[in-house]
Amino acid sequence: MSFTKLTVSALALAALSATGAAAQSRDYVSIAGSSTVLPYANIVAEAFGAETDFATPVVEGGGSSTGRRMLCEGVGEGTIDIANSSSLMKDSEREVCAGNGVTPIEVRIGYDGIVFASDINGPSFAFTPADIYLALAAELPVDGAMVANPNTNWADVNGDLPSQEINMFVPGTNHGTREVFEENVILAGCEETGAAEAMAAMGMDEDAVEEACMTLRTDGRSVDIEGDYTQTLANLDSTPTGIGVFGLSFYENNTDRLQVATMSGVTPTVDAIASGEYPVSRPLQFYVKQEHIGVIPGLKEYVEFFISDEIAGPGGPLAEYGLVPDPELAATQAMVAGL
Repeated sequence: MSFTKLTVSALALAALSATGAAAQSRDYVSIAGSSTVLPYANIVAEAFGAETDFATPVVEGGGSSTGRRMLCEGVGEGTIDIANSSSLMKDSEREVCAGNGVTPIEVRIGYDGIVFASDINGPSFAFTPADIYLALAAELPVDGAMVANPNTNWADVNGDLPSQEINMFVPGTNHGTREVFEENVILAGCEETGAAEAMAAMGMDEDAVEEACMTLRTDGRSVDIEGDYTQTLANLDSTPTGIGVFGLSFYENNTDRLQVATMSGVTPTVDAIASGEYPVSRPLQFYVKQEHIGVIPGLKEYVEFFISDEIAGPGGPLAEYGLVPDPELAATQAMVAGL
């Protein structure tokens, strides 16, 4: 594929300046956000810089919510152009964007699965959402009252699980993975066990039930990881009995050190995620700032490059790294072409 470098129009610069932002002088695309999307974006950025006349984009992490917050800060060369995200933008975030003159355009790049992995030399695990909830919830409903979680061993949670201390390393609240983990695993497990129904019977309203379900213990059995997956992996190295929460692609690139658990009887694989059989999967996307298209050199071209068949399609470098290609990629390509 080939791309021709475009000259920034005086009209576009004037429009950007009218918002109170400085005139364009940055000649590269600026990106921040999800640690899950980060390795894919790095692959694309390096290829884009090598195969086109545009500068190589600068890609940073920080987490999905951090990237979306940075995107919504305003318009101008001092703000980022793209926020990588492993969770969907919230209505409240869109309101902040709108208030600051930012129009975020959602571009889906494919799918990923959230997996539970442990030391390759340890016992194997077969989890359900109920198991994870019963292990990590701060409090559980017992005989009409909320009590501190007494479970310290996986065998306490489920007699079919290995007798091993509960130590789980979960993504911090700045990660999009955390949002999906809470909703698709913790909240699902709370409902699966009947705990949510028991809380409602105690007089708790819907919001209180959800908050109680998703509040994790702070006694060291559940540990938030604010960094990326490499930090989670380092924690597993120092705590061989630990279970880490990862994206599928990170696990697949560390199969010499990790083994993966099944979830509800399904082993996480690209095929199981693509078919929807694996229960803890999520779309991956980035949000591009519409006001910077045509102003920041290479921005639209980078987006088109990212979602091209050669890059994001089956057999492309992103699929080789672990991304599950989006079956509706053509529709996304058409949407971006019209920007």
